[in-house]
Amino acid sequence: MNSWIYLIVAGLFEMAWVLALNFSDNFTNYLFVFLTAIFMILSLIFLSLSFKTIPMGTAYACWTAIGAVGVIVFGILFLEESANLFRIFCIGLIIAGVMGLKLTS
Repeated sequence: MNSWIYLIVAGLFEMAWVLALNFSDNFTNYLFVFLTAIFMILSLIFLSLSFKTIPMGTAYACWTAIGAVGVIVFGILFLEESANLFRIFCIGLIIAGVMGLKLTS
């Protein structure tokens, strides 16, 4: 499988574990605590697989960006978080940075 696919999957699991952690209610909802741990492990496995052909720094930056942007968008769409223009502009900057890293790798 292509290393970029591994990296995207790792980023999606990164997003999933952060969301599961949020829904764990400070580690009192054991289903979400369990899911947090599983998603963390899967995220790290797929991230490590992406290192085969993607430089570590690029992979790490993209991995965190996928997770961060995904969680922000989820929060805006489903958790009534702020969607002001400056916040959306900053999300665009993160995406532009990831695209730049992809182009240089």
